[in-house]
Amino acid sequence: MTWMNSDINGEYIMARRLPARFDLCVETTLPLMSRRKLALQIRQDMWRVLQNLRGFLPAVSVRRLGNGVQVRAGGQFTCPVHVPSAEAKLRDMLNDAVRRQRWSNFAKLKGASC
Repeated sequence: MTWMNSDINGEYIMARRLPARFDLCVETTLPLMSRRKLALQIRQDMWRVLQNLRGFLPAVSVRRLGNGVQVRAGGQFTCPVHVPSAEAKLRDMLNDAVRRQRWSNFAKLKGASC
C-alpha cells in the first residue's frame, strides 16, 4: 500500500488513506521546520513503534502554528484495539527528546518557508 499526501489550507497530511481519520490521535508542537520532512520522520518512527497493531492505518498532520508547527499523529483502526496502550506508546514517541532533536535536524528550514 502506498502513502498518500495532501497539502490543503496549510495542513500537510501523510496517510495510508485519504481523507485521514484519527481514531488514535496525539498532538504536540515543535519549532518551525519543513512540514513534509517532519511528517516523513514522524511517520517512520510511528510505524516502528506501532507496527504490531493489526488493522492500523497511520496518519500524520502538520500545520504551521505561529512560530512553530502543530503535529497530530495517529491514524485509523480497521479493527478493535486497546487504544489507551497505543496512545501511551505514541505519546512517549512524540515526547522523546532524542527523536525530537533528530526530527528537527532532518526537517530544518534552509531559508525557505515550510
